[in-house]
Amino acid sequence: MGNFFADLIICAFILGTFGIAHLFANFLRLWLTAGAQSDLTLTQIIDLDQYSKEYAWIIKLAVNCFGYSCILVPGLLIYKYTNKTNYIEKRDSGPIHKAVKFCFTGSDIERIEPTASKTPSNKAVTTDFVVLIYCFVGLMGSYLTWGVLQEKIMTQEYKGADGKLSYFKDSQFLVFANRVLAFVISGSYLFVKQQTRHRAPMYKYSFASFSNIMSAWFQYEALKFVNFPTQVLAKSCKIIPVMLMGKIVFRTKYEFYEYLTAVLISIGMVFFLTGSLDESKASSVTTITGLFLLSMYMLFDSFTSNWQGDLFKTYGMSAIQMSCGVNLFSAFFTAASLSIQGGFLASLEFSLEHPKFVFDCVVLSISSAVGQLFIFYTISVFGPVVFTIIMTLRQAMAILLSCLIYHHTISVLGIAGIIVVFLAIFLRVYCDQRHKALRRRAEANRTKLAV
Repeated sequence: MGNFFADLIICAFILGTFGIAHLFANFLRLWLTAGAQSDLTLTQIIDLDQYSKEYAWIIKLAVNCFGYSCILVPGLLIYKYTNKTNYIEKRDSGPIHKAVKFCFTGSDIERIEPTASKTPSNKAVTTDFVVLIYCFVGLMGSYLTWGVLQEKIMTQEYKGADGKLSYFKDSQFLVFANRVLAFVISGSYLFVKQQTRHRAPMYKYSFASFSNIMSAWFQYEALKFVNFPTQVLAKSCKIIPVMLMGKIVFRTKYEFYEYLTAVLISIGMVFFLTGSLDESKASSVTTITGLFLLSMYMLFDSFTSNWQGDLFKTYGMSAIQMSCGVNLFSAFFTAASLSIQGGFLASLEFSLEHPKFVFDCVVLSISSAVGQLFIFYTISVFGPVVFTIIMTLRQAMAILLSCLIYHHTISVLGIAGIIVVFLAIFLRVYCDQRHKALRRRAEANRTKLAV
């Protein structure tokens, strides 16, 4: 009987939070419409022309975060309550108890994963070359498609059945679609491969998930204020906030060449921004807003990579398991936020009026999910160095494609900035390999001396 009441309290935390969130959303909708009755959803009201584009994203961000609280707040309350009442230690075979235990303590199940078929140590050069081409084409094809469609959806107008042109404005729905499909693909892979060895508490993924959806949302919103080449080059500079986050949060030590390449990347980015300002988005407010959104994208993305790296070291899960766990929470977060602000209804109406958008959105999500699988496969076969080189080339190709398709203009100074950034990236890859080789040689020498 005690566990029954405890289960009721846990359910009350969840339902109560959602109820309060919906009441707040209705109050905000009435406030934005000055008390007038309206059939528009909260998302549609925020997207009205009466709200300046430069500042509407602030309201959207606040509403999104409030929607995320529908997952975070009950999760925190349940965590505190179960610790205080020793709920997890009690013997119970109910579904709620199992779910809470799995979420906060992880799983004790440890099965042997099926061993992969062994391949000869000396692969034929032809076979290596074919597999490398396969990975190269897969990564290039998936992420170049994703980049082109990302810019199209966020910056181009769609023609409706009535001939009226309109923009799709809900970045949150795109994040939701991408994460749901990525979860389905990674979950299906784990189910087929029977990878059940997993000790990490599920809630550990929520931190990386939250920062991941925030970085994705900032990335989509930034395209409303800066062009795609600027965004791509900014991604090349995310090593800077990653280093800062590692230094501040995890006390990571870096070599001199790492600081040097970070400075070169910063200089190249300044050159590029100075020589490639988009005249169609020329206002100072717009430019500052775009750069701020890109900065927030890099900040959250750097936390994601550092947090995931720490989870890999602590729990030793596979990359596919990490993808599945993070995307599961991301789907929960974005679904809760969209339900609060009526984003599902608004996006559905836009989809019905613009069939081409549906096709673009589906292909965007598929290319993103398939690209993740190619990332894991490429790193597992050829290592991170080859992967970094391929993705660096992909970024250069993405800038070129964007300029050709969407007619962006880049000055000589901007081109010089691009060259400096990519040279710094390749220099960093070379120095990383050189540093590792010297360290292995030093360890080998110490071993010989010890013998």
